[in-house]
Amino acid sequence: MNKYLLTIFTLLLAVCVSAESPDSTEIAIKEIEQSLKYQTGTIKLKEGHGTLIVPKGFHFLDKEQSSYVLSDLWGNPEDNSIIGMLFPTNIGVLDDHSWGFTISYDPMGYVNDNDANTINYDDLLASNKKDILAENQERLGAGYGSIELVGWASTPYYDNNQKVLHWAKEIKFDGDSANTLNYNLRILGREGIYLINAVASMDELPEVNKNVDQLLASVKFDEGYRYEDYTDGDQIASWTVGGLVAGKILAKTGFFAAILKFWKVIAIGVVGGFSFLWKKISGRKEDVILENETEKLTDDNEEESTKL
Repeated sequence: MNKYLLTIFTLLLAVCVSAESPDSTEIAIKEIEQSLKYQTGTIKLKEGHGTLIVPKGFHFLDKEQSSYVLSDLWGNPEDNSIIGMLFPTNIGVLDDHSWGFTISYDPMGYVNDNDANTINYDDLLASNKKDILAENQERLGAGYGSIELVGWASTPYYDNNQKVLHWAKEIKFDGDSANTLNYNLRILGREGIYLINAVASMDELPEVNKNVDQLLASVKFDEGYRYEDYTDGDQIASWTVGGLVAGKILAKTGFFAAILKFWKVIAIGVVGGFSFLWKKISGRKEDVILENETEKLTDDNEEESTKL
């Protein structure tokens, strides 16, 4: 049974079990949250030779469960590059104001940052918009809605001391009333980069901003794999800092997988749909019982009339 069907089955079971509850949707969502296996403390990141010390106020989901949240609950295309996610401890993944950080690694090599101070971000924004329009045909063909890059939610900048690139995009998904925030962080290392993206609604931007520094302090390359550990002869990435922001590095995966949607209404809608279905089934069952009782009463009356 694939993950999506398993999710459907779990939701249906939860709704059926709690059908007589005044709020079966709320109970089903609670069941989903309790099924997640969060981790805290120090987590070794095999990809990239790094370490994550889960920051205060957050907990971590591994690769498999992160995929479940992103794809099955939030409605994104599957992205096997994501190795885990961080979520605030005080908000469930299906709560009204839920959000999280995805963590990935790309072994692209050592990224030269010589062009960091010469990037024209207005030109990059225009280029990104064109690329996203081109990707929409692929999205539509796969059954997903089109997207629009509204603009920078936070202007890109490069922290030369920490070797971290920051930028944030405001994305509008077709049919959504609220826009999605994709806040991007790229931590540069000797052999590649960690990609950390905040996936949230635009309303959560202040909360994301408040936690960025704490998050960056929690993800570190191990000694020997840090940016400053580079030595002559190491692999050099095909992309500079400007290329990372431009998104050309996404040629092998496409914006199709890289831009994540904050869309928890899938699960809520499914639960609500099953709740309606259960009511229909229950109502039909009651109708059948009433019908049988009526037929039995009629038969009894006819039998009594025959006797008379």
